[in-house]
Amino acid sequence: KALGPRFDSPVLRSSQLHKVAHVLSGCGVYDGTEIHEASAILVHLSRGGAEVQIFAPDVPQMHVIDHTKGQPSESESRNVLAESARIARGKITSLAQLSATNHDAAIFPGGFGAAKNLSTFAVDGKDCKVNKEVERVMKEFHGAGKPIGLCCIAPVLAAKVIRGVEVTVGHEQEEGGKWPYAGTAEAIKALGAKHCVKAHVDQKNKVVTTPAFMCETALHHIHDGIGVMVKKVLELAGK
Repeated sequence: KALGPRFDSPVLRSSQLHKVAHVLSGCGVYDGTEIHEASAILVHLSRGGAEVQIFAPDVPQMHVIDHTKGQPSESESRNVLAESARIARGKITSLAQLSATNHDAAIFPGGFGAAKNLSTFAVDGKDCKVNKEVERVMKEFHGAGKPIGLCCIAPVLAAKVIRGVEVTVGHEQEEGGKWPYAGTAEAIKALGAKHCVKAHVDQKNKVVTTPAFMCETALHHIHDGIGVMVKKVLELAGK
């Protein structure tokens, strides 16, 4: 008797896999994508049987941070797409080519790149602008009723683009340093979105958010929280 499904079993047919767009913002927490978040998303999507395509905008980074010092490297400039390709193991596509018609869901990891390269939130706060391709993609998925997952600081993108969306960036008080970026919640509200103090599923807008590294906690808790977000996104994608 065969062990497990055959390769021609319906559960393994590529036509039934969820096709998920994973949108990056560079490589490195302080000037690009938070690598652990991006990796966790990929692991959980793999476990969920999703077919993943990785995208990033083909634009210059806001700046380059020396991660050993936490300070800008004034003489350096890098490209968001080229840096994101490091995480994608070279298999990456310009965000300009992403269309919601070809995918069932989109997921955005955090890292300061979401606030520096995908938007100007790091500089402009509630008055920020969102990269035109990021805005287009988010509006396309939202308009098509397809789910969007975001973690860490990335929910600010949805707060800016999707009117009245419900998201979380964690708690609204620092709680002795456990939530060092708690002030972001007020900016979320100023953008016209509703802030929730824990991982949240906005059923109406099909937006799923989790705090990830907005919280000072053990890595496995962050990994598990991202797993719940990915699972909810795939459930909302349905078939």
